Amino acid sequence: MTLLPLLITLAGAAAPATTAVEPATLAAIEATCFDYVDGQLEGNPERVAHALHPDLAKRAILGDTPDERLGLRRMSKEELVALTKAGALKTPTAEWNRQCQVLDVTGNAASVRLETPWFVDYFHMGRFGERWVIVNALWYSKPT
Repeated sequence: MTLLPLLITLAGAAAPATTAVEPATLAAIEATCFDYVDGQLEGNPERVAHALHPDLAKRAILGDTPDERLGLRRMSKEELVALTKAGALKTPTAEWNRQCQVLDVTGNAASVRLETPWFVDYFHMGRFGERWVIVNALWYSKPT
């Protein structure tokens, strides 16, 4: 076997197995992502809350601080909904620039990337019945 076919064979063997995801599943996951971000941009706390698991873990990496090694900024569902209610990210519709990208779906779990001009979120979503919700979020605030 020559080198190129061998490399192609090895690359295929190392790649994770992927299964086709139904378009309705992708649409439901994306809808949850957009409910989350659009609810924030609208200042609509009910829309945001609907996209979140009651035990949401939302975190940002701070790094070492005087009080904590490997520090994280932690936020609960309640804190996030309160910030939305206060209009923390309320933005005129003409300025909305957001993108949701489904990275992976396996059974009742999905990974999603959300990007806006202000932040990037990486979500772990779970499907409960027919409803997808954000269970974990790791976010990065872009420099302004």
